[in-house]
Amino acid sequence: MASRFGALTPWLKREDNQDVQVLPEAPVVERPVEDTRPQKPALIEEKVKLHAKIIDEFNLPVLEKLSRDELFGQLAPYVSDHVRNERIPLNQRELDAFIEEIIDEMIGLGPIEPLLKDPTINDILINTHATIYVERFGMLETTSVRFKDEAHLLRIINKIVAGVGRRVDESSPMVDARLADGSRVNAAIRPVAIDGPLVSIRKFSKKPLTVERLIEVDALRAPMVEVLRAAVRGRLSIMISGGTGSGKTTMLNALSGFISHKERLITIEDAAELQLQQPHVGRLETRPPNADGRGEIRQRELVKNALRMRPDRIILGEVRGEEAFDMLQAMNTGHEGSMATIHANNAREALRRLEQMVGMANMPMSQQSIRSQIAGAVQMVVQLQRLSDGKRRVTSISEITGMEGEVIQMQEIFRFVKENIDAAGNIHGSFRATGVRPSFLAALKAMGVDLPAAYFDSGSPL
Repeated sequence: MASRFGALTPWLKREDNQDVQVLPEAPVVERPVEDTRPQKPALIEEKVKLHAKIIDEFNLPVLEKLSRDELFGQLAPYVSDHVRNERIPLNQRELDAFIEEIIDEMIGLGPIEPLLKDPTINDILINTHATIYVERFGMLETTSVRFKDEAHLLRIINKIVAGVGRRVDESSPMVDARLADGSRVNAAIRPVAIDGPLVSIRKFSKKPLTVERLIEVDALRAPMVEVLRAAVRGRLSIMISGGTGSGKTTMLNALSGFISHKERLITIEDAAELQLQQPHVGRLETRPPNADGRGEIRQRELVKNALRMRPDRIILGEVRGEEAFDMLQAMNTGHEGSMATIHANNAREALRRLEQMVGMANMPMSQQSIRSQIAGAVQMVVQLQRLSDGKRRVTSISEITGMEGEVIQMQEIFRFVKENIDAAGNIHGSFRATGVRPSFLAALKAMGVDLPAAYFDSGSPL
């Protein structure tokens, strides 16, 4: 079949070189400014059907080389004909949005693309193909977005995990991955997910929250920031503790902004999501085993390797196992100022969990020896919490002062005091200094960092 479109002909042929319908040359189509995607259930099936038809008729490897604008312009007449022939009731605005959805299905992540683009959404929680929740402003809400069926959702899951060289199947039904923008993904499929695939997406903030922004959103107060700034610059090793979704990674990113740009940093994560702003950063990421059960690279191995890479500081995305022992060794042997996050509900529990993790390394160490390692390596614990009203706050900043007998000594410097809950469920409270003067003040002063005594006076709210 001859074509008057010349150079466009190759991408309008199937891979077996059979001629197919040639799209008419499309004029420049102005794409909609607003992302107003129709979420009518009937359209989801039509979108998937049309996407399957495009996959069947056209040479996708060539199609995928086109820019989004070019793809929109070329698909517009084709989709318009389909909508007209199938008598789908859409106005021009809805038709443009429908075309965008088709493109998302081809080059993006299908129905959840609009959610990924919504800056007000922090988490996307997919509970089987039929139900999708989002967290917006700290609160969960349901959406009208859905996948056609389980097979449709599985295709998207496989597209995500394949992009980072991982797999998910019946023999390996759980996986951690990340999107191209750094968003963190966890997926579980049958047989462990009884009712169908479960997917959790923690969205990646394109603009990391700074400490100034954290002050604005009432996560902490300026004197607390100044103490944390001094602690980071004074090379105190810090553990950031909190529950799931409490903002640990956000705080770690914010505190890393206080590190000198002259230092070499090595980050270690299960799924890379840290956004350090320094120019000299080496990023390491764990790797799960392959289909044969080989090739796994654990955090402990990465920590050991990082020590051979001449780091000034090691930043551990989350300490969760035996790598805790190697991290403490690093902090105790010339890598002061390292930082890590840990899941715990309070500072004391964070130390207990750290102790348990060190024990997982099966090293011949007594309990007192392990605690001495912790007390010598970690100087500060920053505790975060997501409160019942959805707001995230620094609820405590504590200093580890050493050992007394077999007990790690800790003193709280700042705390958040809950005062009341209003009719709307919002928690009101104040940040207060406990009146304790940190023992590290003298060491910081010797390094040229002098903190005002007024920061630590107990009494009125900060």
